Amino acid sequence: MTRATGECACGKVKLEVDVPVFWAWHDHSEKTRRAQGCAYATYVGVWKSKLRVVKGAKSIAAHEDKKHKTVRSFCGICGTPLMYERGHSPKMINLPRALFSGRVGREPRYHLAVDAAPEWAYRMEPLVPLKGYPGVMWDRRKRKPKDEALEDFLTRSP
Repeated sequence: MTRATGECACGKVKLEVDVPVFWAWHDHSEKTRRAQGCAYATYVGVWKSKLRVVKGAKSIAAHEDKKHKTVRSFCGICGTPLMYERGHSPKMINLPRALFSGRVGREPRYHLAVDAAPEWAYRMEPLVPLKGYPGVMWDRRKRKPKDEALEDFLTRSP
């Protein structure tokens, strides 16, 4: 059996899954954005029976949202998000793809809640290198005049 190993930022928790994982996707929902602290998160879904905590089980903390029937687990040492469980899918568990440095057998080809993506999220605008800052890219599009930008902001629906 082929396996993929993932770990939190501090290395106290290590997970292992059988590959290929069941599926992979990008989640743009507000709940995920807030839980992960980013524009969207990429997850892999696996059967719970295919997941093993190989190190640091005692370091895993969890937050249960009883209203939405979800549980989000994270490393109690460094705070790295580790697992996302949904009540409507009790035999599956979702893991942030970024935990795994190697291949997991599925590419993320699905996007959930794209309509919930924030307006500040990167949308494949052309980027150019920022002079004097190796590895930094920036969006060099011409900015709207202040009056037009203010009008857009004031008339935009939340």
